[in-house]
Amino acid sequence: MSFRLLTAGLAAALLALFAADAPKTYPTGYADTEFLPGGKWRVHDDSRPRPPVVAPGTASAPERPGKAPSDAVVLFDGTDLSHWVQRKRGGVTLPPAWKVENGYMEVAPGTGSHFTKEKFGDVQLHIEWATPAKVERSSQGRGNSGVLLMGLYEIQVLDSYDNVSYADGQAGSIYGQYPPLVNASRKPGEWQTYDIVFEAPRFAGGKVVKPAFVTVFHNGVLLHNRKEMMGPMRHKKATKYDPHDAQLPLLLQAHGNPVRYRNIWARRLNLTYP
Repeated sequence: MSFRLLTAGLAAALLALFAADAPKTYPTGYADTEFLPGGKWRVHDDSRPRPPVVAPGTASAPERPGKAPSDAVVLFDGTDLSHWVQRKRGGVTLPPAWKVENGYMEVAPGTGSHFTKEKFGDVQLHIEWATPAKVERSSQGRGNSGVLLMGLYEIQVLDSYDNVSYADGQAGSIYGQYPPLVNASRKPGEWQTYDIVFEAPRFAGGKVVKPAFVTVFHNGVLLHNRKEMMGPMRHKKATKYDPHDAQLPLLLQAHGNPVRYRNIWARRLNLTYP
């Protein structure tokens, strides 16, 4: 074999070796695939807008709250009530009056429910709460409060650990409408979590054209899976929809019990499910 052929063969072998070690490249998308049914985008369409980047938060533990995602509105970080106002009966707005200490806020005697200054429609909400460690009453008198989305649609807060009350009023219920799938309550005094995805109702021409839907996790356990809500919260009455604004404040209910809240954050969403 000539020196020239040997050199050419060695070069070819080296090129093949380097090519085998080179990282494989992949396309970022395609422009020649089929269109998805009923839409303007192709399968794996390279021109389809990519989702925005969100830094995820961290999980909570009983001894400390977690961290909110980077695009969340932090409504309470354990230090002050700057995002909240108090509303008394008759619609009177006052400064916030609940106690803040040790990283939580606590419903104070003689005060009204507290509303956020910010308004929300479709929203992902994370909220942590604890009922009093000392049990003094029963049924609805035991650790009673509530998370009212848009100030109207209530997910009940209650000490439902070894505490019998009406099913559509226990912890995690859509108050007065649907019981939770299960009772996932922790013991009195222990921190609990709600993770809620709420789809606000839509109105047109003075009528509801899309009802509200809600998904609720209690301590990581599914209670409601995109459940259609009948309307705003009512006590001892059936409910129906009345038109209202597209965005409204979140409400935490004062119900005479010193319930505590911490680590409250919300992510504004734009949910367009049919």
